Amino acid sequence: QVQLVESGGGSVQAGGSLRLSCAASGNTFSASYLGWFRQAPGKGLEGVASIDSRGSTSSAASVKCRFTISQDNAKNTLYLQMNSLKPEDTAMYYCAAATTVWELQFRLLASTYRYWGQGTQVTVSS
Repeated sequence: QVQLVESGGGSVQAGGSLRLSCAASGNTFSASYLGWFRQAPGKGLEGVASIDSRGSTSSAASVKCRFTISQDNAKNTLYLQMNSLKPEDTAMYYCAAATTVWELQFRLLASTYRYWGQGTQVTVSS
């Protein structure tokens, strides 16, 4: 079992920045890679970014050059630095952990993840 707890969400004006954190506990060694997802009101779950233990990352086209995923293995914490935020970034953000290994191009698919946090809300006003 892996437990995930997100924090760092909040309200910000367009153009602003936020850093989300996800603290992992439990059997964290079972995680093959970690990811961030988001769900806007009335929309489906969208993969935002992923990172594996070697530091290989993938990210959605909509957030490239604005969002950066990183991890601190010593602290068992995953981060998402979000810059140049837009109103369309408003969503509930979730971190997730996968326990099987998928190729990089599949790591923004929610179906490849096993454990999920409860989410943190990000609201961007124009």
